[in-house]
Amino acid sequence: MKTDHLLIMRFSAMGDVAMLVPVVSSLAKQYPDLRITVLSRPFARPFFEELAPNVGFMEADLKGEYSGVTGLNALYRRLVAKNFTAIADMHNILRSSYLRMRFNLGRYRVEHINKHRHERRLLTSTGEHRVMQQLPTSFENYADVLARLGYPVKLEFDSIFPPSGGNLRLVSEHIGEKKLFQQWIGIAPFAAHRGKIYPVEKMELAMAEIIRRHPSCRIFLFGGGDKEFDVLNDWCARYKNCTNVSALLGSLQQEMIVMSHLDVMVSMDSANMHLAAICGTRVVSVWGATHPFAGFMGWHQSDDDAVQLDMACRPCSIYGNRPCRRGDYACMTNIDPMAVADRVEAGLKNS
Repeated sequence: MKTDHLLIMRFSAMGDVAMLVPVVSSLAKQYPDLRITVLSRPFARPFFEELAPNVGFMEADLKGEYSGVTGLNALYRRLVAKNFTAIADMHNILRSSYLRMRFNLGRYRVEHINKHRHERRLLTSTGEHRVMQQLPTSFENYADVLARLGYPVKLEFDSIFPPSGGNLRLVSEHIGEKKLFQQWIGIAPFAAHRGKIYPVEKMELAMAEIIRRHPSCRIFLFGGGDKEFDVLNDWCARYKNCTNVSALLGSLQQEMIVMSHLDVMVSMDSANMHLAAICGTRVVSVWGATHPFAGFMGWHQSDDDAVQLDMACRPCSIYGNRPCRRGDYACMTNIDPMAVADRVEAGLKNS
């Protein structure tokens, strides 16, 4: 009897791919005889490589080796050789649609994600056209694809690491050991778009308040890029509690090990929110142009930990990439740093 072999495709940004992890983990545990291969960009390998014995990972650089129609045809030929029996397109963009079309012609079982674009347009509309309601989460949308393929799943997931967290010995040379009296707090103050970034000067005020309340705490900073490193390194120079994790560690896997040992993470609506979430860490998230109603809250995170303002103009964007309608990004600039510090405090008390 031929073993079912499912291909799951998702090529997008890190946060979107990270949101696949709880779904794939649940699927793998509930269907142990099902072979699962996740096809994604190279950065995603640490998410899936050791997730479950029946989960494999394939990387595909759609902007390099497999760019254009010629590249996609080459990728399709490579995939066909893997003897898949079903295809789950969790992205539904032009490239994945082309691959899906090829698989459909080959009479494979193929399903794709419903992104609820109409409902998203209503959520970000203005005036009487706006419909403020919770849309299905990405986790639910992914699970819906699997159900239509014949693999209904109950989403059950805690962390990619054991309950004790990742192996700190792998990073202790740079990070050190966690002392019993210390609170470990992560701060990831950046995002891809301005509408999702809390002003760094206000985030510094929140951080300073957290340190004032907890003088023995350690603050681990996460972020990439030269300009971001300049900000984080400046904070490290002025606050002895701070460590620029992204500058010290050599891989995403190592950063996630540290995340798994945090008492709480502070993040924007960004990839770091999702990375910390799949490491089993509580996240205080700061929202501006975007909104949790769009379905992108981190795995098992609480709406109470979403710091946001109730404004008639938000959300103005699903992904945060549109210019501010007001021009002043008040949805972010008007958030009180003390509100962020207070949510962190609540998280520490309950950790």
